[in-house]
Amino acid sequence: MATPSTPYVPVAVTAELDERLSRWLWLVKWLLVIPHWIVLIFLWIAFFVVTVIAFFAILFTEHFPRGLFDFNLGVLRWSWRVSYYSYGALGTDRYPPFSLGPEPGYPARLDIAYPERLSRSQVLVKWWLLAIPHYLIVAFFTGGMQVHWWSGGLITLLALIAGFAVAFTERYPRDLFALIVGLNRWVLRVAAYASLMTDAYPPFRLDQGGHEPIVDAVR
Repeated sequence: MATPSTPYVPVAVTAELDERLSRWLWLVKWLLVIPHWIVLIFLWIAFFVVTVIAFFAILFTEHFPRGLFDFNLGVLRWSWRVSYYSYGALGTDRYPPFSLGPEPGYPARLDIAYPERLSRSQVLVKWWLLAIPHYLIVAFFTGGMQVHWWSGGLITLLALIAGFAVAFTERYPRDLFALIVGLNRWVLRVAAYASLMTDAYPPFRLDQGGHEPIVDAVR
C-alpha cells in the first residue's frame, strides 16, 4: 500500500516526440494504419468479452484474472501506439508494432498497475454510473462515446493542426504536443477505469506533457 509520501500512478501514459517528422507523411497515415484498424476491430470485440468475464470474476472473487488483465492492457497499449502514430497525436513516424506487449522502445507507452484486489460494490456501478461525467468529456475529446481516436473530436482536430504546422514550419509546436498527450492521457485513464482495471477514479485534471506528473496519492 502506498503511503502519503509515495507517488502512486495506477495508469501511466508516456510519449516522446520525434525530433524530426516527415512534412507530408501524415497525409497518408490513414492509409498506412488500415491493417492495424482491421486487427483492432477484432481485438476490441475480444476486449469487451474479456471485460464482461472480468466483471463476474471481480464480483465473486474481488480479482481481475491476471491473464485477462494483461490481454486488455495489451489492447489499450496497441490502440495508444496506433493513435500516437496516426491522428491521435501524429507524434512519431515510427510504424507501430503489431504487438500486445509493452514495447519499451516505442515512443508511446502505457502501463497500468495490476490491482491485487478490486471492490465488488464499485464493479456494479463504476463502468456506467460513476463514469458518466467522464464519458461526456471523453465524447468531446474523441468525437463519440467510445475510447478510440479515429472518429474525430478535439484530439483529432488538434493533431491535424499539428500536422499542418509540421508541413509548413517543420516543427511540431511543443505546447500543442503537451496538450494533445494530456487529452489522450485523460481518455486512457477513463478507459482503464471503465474497463474495471482499476478502482482509482480518474481525476478531473488535464495533466499535460509526455511524462506523468509526480504527484502524491494514496491508493
